[in-house]
Order: sequence, then C-alpha cells, then structure tokens
Amino acid sequence: MPAGTRLSTPRLVRVLTAVCLAGLLAFAATAAVVLVGGRNGIDTIGHRAAPQSIRATDLSFALSDMDAQTANILLIGADPGYTALRRQTLDTYEQRRAQAGADLQRAAEAAVGDPAGQLAVQTVLGELGRYEALVARSQLLADQAGSPAGKPAPEALDAYRQATDLLRQKLLPAADQVTAANAATVERIHAEQRDGLAAGRWWLPATGLSALCALAALQRILAVRFRRLVNPPLAAVTLLTVLALATGLSLVARAEQHLVVAKSNAYDSVIALSRARAVAYAMNADESRYLTDPARAGAYEQSFFDKTQAFARLDGTSLSTYDTRLAAAGGAHRADRSVVPFDGFLGTELRNVTFAGEQDAAERVLTAFEAYQRDDRTMRQLRDQGRLKDAVTFNTGTAPGQSNADFELLGTALADVMAINQRAMDQAVEDADEELGQGITAVAGLALAAALALTVLGVRPRLREYR
Repeated sequence: MPAGTRLSTPRLVRVLTAVCLAGLLAFAATAAVVLVGGRNGIDTIGHRAAPQSIRATDLSFALSDMDAQTANILLIGADPGYTALRRQTLDTYEQRRAQAGADLQRAAEAAVGDPAGQLAVQTVLGELGRYEALVARSQLLADQAGSPAGKPAPEALDAYRQATDLLRQKLLPAADQVTAANAATVERIHAEQRDGLAAGRWWLPATGLSALCALAALQRILAVRFRRLVNPPLAAVTLLTVLALATGLSLVARAEQHLVVAKSNAYDSVIALSRARAVAYAMNADESRYLTDPARAGAYEQSFFDKTQAFARLDGTSLSTYDTRLAAAGGAHRADRSVVPFDGFLGTELRNVTFAGEQDAAERVLTAFEAYQRDDRTMRQLRDQGRLKDAVTFNTGTAPGQSNADFELLGTALADVMAINQRAMDQAVEDADEELGQGITAVAGLALAAALALTVLGVRPRLREYR
C-alpha cells in the first residue's frame, strides 16, 4: 500500500472497532431471528395450528357418533327391553351434538383468512341444521310408529336415510376439508421452522466467527502498535462471544429437537389417532346402519370394510377373512414390535412410537380393534341366521364381550395413546417456551450491551494516547 493511502493508527483502530461492533450486532441479530423465530414457530404449532387441526378431526368424530347414535335409536325402536339403552343413546347424541357445535365454532374462528376453510365451515354450518331436523323427524316418526327392534317404520327409515346421506355426502367431506386445511397449515409452519433452524446452524457460526475474527484483528493491532500483550476488555468480549456462539448453537439444536418432538413424534401420532377415532366411530355407525336398513345392507357392509382398511390396512383380504388376517398380523407384530405388517392410521402410530408407555398403549388399541372386528363377524352371523333381535342386542350391548362394550374399550385405548402424545407435545412446547423465552432474551440483551460497552472501553484509552 502506498504510504499516502495507509491508514493512521487511530483511524485503523476506529475502523476495526466499528467492524467489531457491526459484527457483534449482526451476530446478535442473527441469533435473535433464528431463536425467536424457532420459538414462535413451535409456539404456533403447539398452541394454535396443531390444536386447530386436532379439533377439526374431533368435529368428524362428533358428527360420526351423532349418526351412530341416531341409527341406534332407530335400531332399538320401542322395545321395552332397551329402555335404559335408549335413554343413554339419546344422552350421547346430545353430548356429541354440543361437541360438534363447539368444534365448529372454533373451526370458524380458525378459518379467518382462509377462503377454502371458510367455505368448508360454512357448508357444515348450513347443512348441520338440515341434518338435525331430519334426525328429529326420523325419531318422531319412529316414536309414533312404536316399531319393534330392528324393524323401523318405513317413514322413519326414509327420513334417516336422508339424514345419513346428507352427513356422508356433504357434512363429513366438508369436515374433512377443514381438517385438511388445518393439517396443511401445520405442515407449512413446520417446514418453515425446520428450514429456518437448519439455516441458523450455518448463519450463527458465520456471523459469530466473523465477529471473533474482527475482535482478533483489533486486538492484534492494539498489541503490535501499542505493545500491550492483552487488552482485558476485548479479551472479555471475545470470551463472551465464544460463549454466546456455543450457547446459540446449543439452543438451535434444542429448538430443533423440540420441533421434532412436538411435530414429528407427537403431533403426527395425535392426528393419526384422531383420524382413527373418527373413522372408528363412523365404522360403528355403519354396523347400526347395516342392521337398520336391509335394503342398503350391502353398501353399508362395504363402507364398514373401507373404514376398517383405513384404520388398519391389510391388502388382499375381504371382510370375511379380515379378522383372521389381522390376528396373524397382530401376532407377527407382538413377536417383533419393529414389524408392523399393516398400514392405515394404526400402522402410522405403531411406526411412530416414541414416548414412555406409548408402545403398550398402542398395543391395547390393536388388541381392542381385533376384538371389535371379531364381534362384527359375530353380529353379521347372527343376522344371517335370522336372529335379528340377538344381533341388535349383541351390537348395542355394553356387557363384557358384546360389541359396544368392546368398542368402548377401543375408544378408551385410542384416548389413552392420544393423551400420551398430547402430553409430550405440550411438554415440548412448554420446554421451548422456557428455554427460548423472555429469560434467555433478557440475558442475551445484557450480554450484547456488555460486549458493545467493553469493546468501546477497550479501545478508548488507546485512542486517548493520540490526543
């Protein structure tokens, strides 16, 4: 460099000091963007997007069980032997109706700004009233006819057909659209945060090392031109920056882990199990429809089998052989839990077991589902033998070994494994909030202020020497 263009020592120190301050600020800004963004993303998934998606599947579950209870009311008729069951069935219908209303209200709130989601919610809102009116008409006609179990009056059956067709053709598909819209939001946020944290693993070292290089250059200039071996304030800033870089990288790794737990390990299982529960209750409704409406029995039997396959898919089988094949597949899985010889929602869960107690809880779902499938074959055999009332009693019975009793065990098992994953998701979100929350923000702010102040403090005495 020509002598005339060479920077004087004071100017060089000022330039390097400015570079150090800029580097520290860039490092702090990068850390803030990466870590605050990661925290906010996990918080959004855990506190808004994931719960909305789960509530949307809960809407499908509530609607399906409403129809199952309606079919059961029609199925048991005015037979005095089912008086207690009728009262219980009506109570359950009202509970599910209230649940569907609450889920729909939350879905409407969540759909603000989402035209497709709003349209789906409006469809459910518009058709749900029609469905409930048809159900009320069906029940009124059934009460007036006083029909025996398994033989509803034609007028009541016709009203129920209109109701269940409305539910299956419009309400449930619209509810599925709400679920899909919310699930897509979760996937989008997860992808954004995953990519943001992955980029942060490169940007943090890049900006942190740049700041350290600038600090090293400044200290070298001070050491060479002022003949001082160590500048204590700048040495403290360097140590502080190293600690901040190590802490930042550790927090990024922790945020990535919390994101994996909250989304991939917990939420994916919760949503699969929520869908499995909705499918199971729709499946249970198909059984009651099968007994209630002989003219459509074949269609309802196929619908039951389609939902069975959605729950736990076994290719190359039929309804008559499914329970046998499922038992063999279940045996293979229990012999080696890494082997999951079926797909569907249950297969998704068994391949995603992560948390303490989850494996045993998921095994209980499989066991309960096997029992329920065997019950279904028994119920159909009773009907085929002409023992319609026995089939109705077995299908709606809640005594141990009867179909609805085993179905309740399936519902309980699903709820148990969902609860395990829900707690894990909540804990991951809570941990992320704690580790990346206001506490670390305050500490980072103080560390940045101290680093900037010490940098200025370290060079000011040297610059005074030139006054």
